[in-house]
Amino acid sequence: MTLARLFVAAMLAVVFAVPAVAAETPTFSKDVAPILYEHCVACHREGEFAPMPLVTYDEARPWARAIRQRVEAREMPPWYAEPGHQEYRNDASLSDAAVTTISAWVEGGAPEGNPADLPDVPSFPEGWTIGEPDVVLNLLSPYDVPADGTVPYLYFTVPTNFTEDKWVKALEIKPGDRRVVHHVIATLQRPDPNAPPSAEPTLTRDRQRQIGSLGGTTPNKLGRVYPEGVARKISAGSEIVLQMHYTAIGEATSDRTSIGLIFQDEPPSRIVGGGQVINARFVIPPGADHHEVRAEQVVKADTWLTTMNPHMHSRGKDFTYTAVYPDGTEEVLLRVPNYNFDWQLTYRLAEPKHLPAGTKLVGVAHFDNSVNNRHNPDPSAEVRWGDQTWEEMMIGFYGTEDLSATAAPTTNSGG
Repeated sequence: MTLARLFVAAMLAVVFAVPAVAAETPTFSKDVAPILYEHCVACHREGEFAPMPLVTYDEARPWARAIRQRVEAREMPPWYAEPGHQEYRNDASLSDAAVTTISAWVEGGAPEGNPADLPDVPSFPEGWTIGEPDVVLNLLSPYDVPADGTVPYLYFTVPTNFTEDKWVKALEIKPGDRRVVHHVIATLQRPDPNAPPSAEPTLTRDRQRQIGSLGGTTPNKLGRVYPEGVARKISAGSEIVLQMHYTAIGEATSDRTSIGLIFQDEPPSRIVGGGQVINARFVIPPGADHHEVRAEQVVKADTWLTTMNPHMHSRGKDFTYTAVYPDGTEEVLLRVPNYNFDWQLTYRLAEPKHLPAGTKLVGVAHFDNSVNNRHNPDPSAEVRWGDQTWEEMMIGFYGTEDLSATAAPTTNSGG
């Protein structure tokens, strides 16, 4: 054997003598718990809306395969914005690395690991997260939530009894029983002098009296404190209408949701506002699997876009917001390719987006009225606008910050 062949043989012997180093299986304590604590346990803990707590290993281990399935499908945590368009302050999505870690943990038998590696369990604020409110408004009486069955969306009117305009710098909607409150959407309306508020909820709301949105809450959404110099106006005499989505939990209970408000005396430099791109004149044919509905709204004055909240019902498939600027350029502000009616998410931009006067906000929605939509209540129906879940809506809510009369004029331009 030549010297060269001896050298090669020796090298191969060394290579094959070194055993392959197996990738270390992630453990709950060291690798998985930090992900759950950051992204999941705000809802998945005792007393909250999620169906099971995931704080400890003993709580999470029985659900390991279900956790893997939901995170790999990008169904949990709930976040449906398509990446690559804008950055969002409240982005709840998991990174690819986090999904890979959870998958590897389950594939490796879901070991606990060393309990000494477990990070501190996060603490969650008790009481009002915005601080002590200046005023607390409640449902006029508790609402009894049944143990089972489907509760339709309900609308409760809450009078403010404000005798003067108020500037709100912080607000929080606080469910009485978080286990049954899936989400709340609050709007403002003018009072009807011929129909004083009743403690009884209704199945619809009087849109003719609606004067603006106030806010909302989902299980993982706490109070809202506006930035310095920003506030929302509630006009004297306004009423608050709460759209309540209750979910039965197997036991009867009652809820009396509250709204906490903190005021400021001076007018702000920017006023919280908003609007909606809406189309109420549509007909979705029976069996249509990709029916398009469009709406648009022209921005009349310079404003700053802050939030977007697409709203459809069970047949909603996808929703896209696009800005068409005065110079003709277009920008996708939000695309939700897999709309989920069960999660009425608000997408909050990382930084307010300047929309010059003349910008056109365009909303494009698609609806699936086919048998392939497992949430479809009746694929044979011709579907039109309506408040009930077996009907449909096409609304692109959006929030803004507008210059107040006390603010200096802006010199910004363009999109």
